[in-house]
Parts: sequence; structure tokens; C-alpha cells
Amino acid sequence: MTSFTDGYWWSPDGLRLHYRDYAGGEDGRPPLLCLPGLTRNARDFEPLADRLAGEWRLICPDMRGRSESAQAKDPMTYVPLTYSQDISRLLADLAITRFVAIGTSLGGLITMLIAATHREWLAGALLNDVGPKLEQEGLDRIRTYVGVGQSHQSWVQAARALEEANRDIYPRYDLEQWLAMAKRLYRLNSGGRVVLDYDMRVAEPLRLSGGEAGVDLWPVMASFNGIPSLILRGERSDLLSAATAQRMLSEMGPSAELVTVPDVGHAPLLDEPEAAAGIDRLLVRVLHG
Repeated sequence: MTSFTDGYWWSPDGLRLHYRDYAGGEDGRPPLLCLPGLTRNARDFEPLADRLAGEWRLICPDMRGRSESAQAKDPMTYVPLTYSQDISRLLADLAITRFVAIGTSLGGLITMLIAATHREWLAGALLNDVGPKLEQEGLDRIRTYVGVGQSHQSWVQAARALEEANRDIYPRYDLEQWLAMAKRLYRLNSGGRVVLDYDMRVAEPLRLSGGEAGVDLWPVMASFNGIPSLILRGERSDLLSAATAQRMLSEMGPSAELVTVPDVGHAPLLDEPEAAAGIDRLLVRVLHG
């Protein structure tokens, strides 16, 4: 695994939050700010860091309530607006004013909020299997598992549980890949059990009406005009429809590209050949316009 340093920052409401910092980009190129999905964490971007670190600097935060970041006192702060405020504080602490946002699912919603409020920060953007319209089928599926505690005796048992729940999303995965995913999603607790590595209360805002993004994000798509952008969509996605992705492409303008990752659901892990090639093209456009 590629080496990194651990960093910490304080949220506006006083939580100690964690990020991984993979060195790179000493030639002045903007860092990649990697924003994970709802139940994911900084480890989700290990495959991307293995491929790009050194050439690019990657900053991979654990959102509040995930992995090594502190849990929120109020679960109603587990919402995109608060996450974006946390990220703004991190960027200020690191004196970063321009970056490429790599946003998976929830991380993509945060990227859209950044585009709406600080468009000038974005040297480029990747929206991974997320858009202004989220399909009800996908939201309903997510609600069935988010916040449901799991405990396993071994990593293999955790991997098998992941396979059983997600084989329709990643139908080509073998045990080694399920194990790798388990080690990004779970942790060992003090009793030696393998448990999910996030605060189960992140599910509470999802039970409220409008608990996904909370605002109409379609008007934000125009903010990406002129910014090198990539929309990634899993071919089997139940959260981002093909029609929504096409409309996003139209509204984001000629600086955007749409790539569909075959035989993958929500969400691509960014190490698929089609995703990797799309990311490489995006980064070339960031560097050369």
C-alpha cells in the first residue's frame, strides 16, 4: 500500500477530524481532494492513491462519524451542508485554494455544494455515480442497510456478508476483492469482532424528508461549465439513471465527459479500467486545459 501521513483538523463545532495525505504534485499541480460515500472513509481511495500518488497529492478525509474522525454529538449534523463546512475548514487549515474534487456518491453531493459556493476552488471535478436527481429505488436500498450494525467473527465472514448483499452491484468480484472491500469498510473492535467503521447514527437524517441533499441541485450543474469535469456512472446503478447522467452532461457543458463503467452498480470504485482511463483524461485536461 502506498505510504501516507495522517493529519487532523478541527470542525467548526469542535470535532477532531482525520485525513490521509499522500505526497505528490511537487510541480505545482493542484491536489486531489477525495470525498467518500456515505458509509465509506479515506481507505476507499487506496486503489486511486496506489496509482496516482507521487505524481499527484491526494488528500482523503474521513467525514465526521467515520473511521478515525470523531462522532458528532448531534446526528442531525450528518448532512451534506455540515460536511462541506468541515471540508472548507480543512482547506483553510491546509491553505489550499484550488484542487480537483473526486466525489463518490455523498462526496459528489459535497462537490456540487462546493461548485455552488466556491466555484473558483475547482480546478476539476469528478462526480462518481451521483447527480442532482437520485433514483428512489437506490435511496430505498441504501436505507435498508445504512445504520444497521453488523458484527463478524472474521474478515472472510465479513467479506462473504458483503458479497451476499452486493453481488448484484459487483457481479464479477472474487473473494480477494470482497476481502479488500471489507478491510476498507470494517474495523476490528476491542473485542476482536469485525464491525462497520462508522457511526450508525449517520442514518438518522436519511429518515427525514429531503434528507439526501436537502436542496435542488440542478441549477448547480451550470457552475461546472468551463471546469474540466467527469461524470462516472455504473452501468447497473440504481441511484444515478442514464437519463439523469445525460442531462447532467448537457447542462455542465463541453468541459464535461460522461463515462459509463460496465457491469458495475453504485458506485464504481475508480479502479475499473474505464474509470481509470476517464480519470487520466480528466487530469490531462486539468493540466493542459
